[in-house]
This record gives sequence, structure tokens and C-alpha cells, in this order.
Amino acid sequence: MGNSIKSAQFLMDSRLADAARGNSQALFDLGIAYSSGSGDIDIDYIEAHKWFNLAALAGVEQAQFMRAEVADEMTAREIVEAQRQARAWINATTRAAA
Repeated sequence: MGNSIKSAQFLMDSRLADAARGNSQALFDLGIAYSSGSGDIDIDYIEAHKWFNLAALAGVEQAQFMRAEVADEMTAREIVEAQRQARAWINATTRAAA
């Protein structure tokens, strides 16, 4: 595994850990990563929508705009799946914090 892939994976892992602790900027950063394919990850609109949705719920106003932008590229079924994944994330992190 090349150094750039290792560092990209480390960045994603650290952002996920920060997101699990409720860091709204980390939630937004994950949305950006998945919507743009940055950090050697594939573009994934379902993941991007999920993270932007979570960031918007955490109060990041720009996430609302980005979520709408991503939704324009998605089918209704994909949006429903992204919303389901966001709810699952909320449930999982709420249980972990309890």
C-alpha cells in the first residue's frame, strides 16, 4: 500500500472517529470526501448525502446546500437509502454514547 493511500485511509479513519464523537466539521468533511472522490476514495453519493445530512442536523448550514447538490445526482431510492444510513448512524452513535 502506497504512502498516499495509507495517509488517505488514516485521514478517513480519524474523520470517522471524530464524527462518531459528534464533530460536525468531521461529518461535513466526510460528505466532501465522498462527493468529490478526494483522498483516493471513490465518489459515493449515498455516503456523501448521509454525511451531509448528519452535518446539517449538527448545525452546519453549508451541509444543507451540499446535500441538495448531491441529491440532484441521485435517484429517489438512493436518497431513501442515504437517509436510512443516516438514521442508523444516529442510532449507533447514540447507543455508544449511552
